[in-house]
Amino acid sequence: MLLAACEGNPFVEETDPVDPDPDPVVTDGGINGAGAPVTTGTPSRERTIVRREARNEENGSGYVADVTYTAASGGNPETFTVDGLAFDGGNVYQRDDQVGSLGPFAVYEADALYNDDVTGVPINQFTHRAIYGVSQSGRTQFALVRTGAYTGYGFGGFVYQRNGSVTLPATGQARYTGAYAGLRDFDGAGGLEYTTADMTIDIDFNDFNEGDGVKGRVYNRAIRDMDNNDITQEVVDALNTKFGTSLLQLPVLLFQVGPGSLDANGEMGGGLDSTISPPGEAAEVYEDGTTEENGGCSGCGYYAVISGDATTGGQDEIVGVIVVESEDPRIDGVTARETGGFLLYRAPAAP
Repeated sequence: MLLAACEGNPFVEETDPVDPDPDPVVTDGGINGAGAPVTTGTPSRERTIVRREARNEENGSGYVADVTYTAASGGNPETFTVDGLAFDGGNVYQRDDQVGSLGPFAVYEADALYNDDVTGVPINQFTHRAIYGVSQSGRTQFALVRTGAYTGYGFGGFVYQRNGSVTLPATGQARYTGAYAGLRDFDGAGGLEYTTADMTIDIDFNDFNEGDGVKGRVYNRAIRDMDNNDITQEVVDALNTKFGTSLLQLPVLLFQVGPGSLDANGEMGGGLDSTISPPGEAAEVYEDGTTEENGGCSGCGYYAVISGDATTGGQDEIVGVIVVESEDPRIDGVTARETGGFLLYRAPAAP
């Protein structure tokens, strides 16, 4: 997916983190099922927090209203219900028959046909895919939906939430590790692709004084097509051809580091860096501090929230979403948008 980076490992500039516009907004909706609450009030360290992608009528972002997971029972398969998107069957998604999971996360697909309720005539539906992740404790969840049926990005959205409270330490540092998976849609072409990666987030609870420091890394990135074929090398080869580089893998996504990335309620957010530059040339840096991968992208960045007790070690976790845009090196004039969710855990303290 078109990332960009010097020799596969871009560096992060230590500048003030970007506050992506628009931010996800607090909502009364959320992820239902599996015991998850469906409402939140004013953000607080003591309460459930639900965030969703802000609506953008120009590119179709933020149109997912609510999602509900229903476990298999009584011979009925598990289902994933999505409200707010047109032509996605009867809103009920089934486990995808080609890519049923991406690491620890489940993948669902909307029905390809819907029968006219009066005549029974079949009506073709748009391609929609959803990814759902719930943590081992059930305290954090995310869901994201995209469609590849439009020549622009099309309609979709994401939701992530913390079920319960968080306790943050005043000092010390912590590392969280886990998995990341997402969907790639395109502006200028139809279709969808899957992406996976490993991920870490480090937090300095002591500094900055203006808000805790956060750094993150998304690495070992891979891309698969809708038939579950690994096409990572195809994209890497196209990047090398386009930029005159010699990358061996997709570039790493790095969080921009600066004050104010984490607040007292356990919410964090900021910008991303990932650049590819031809030999001898500097990466282009945009006015908001972002570089080539997500330059000029409204709503790009990372958004996350911590759950649990971070003072005891091994009792807390992070859920969040990343949105990043970049040129597709395989097709001129096409931009790829990657929307990925992650669940990260703090490793238990050593005995």
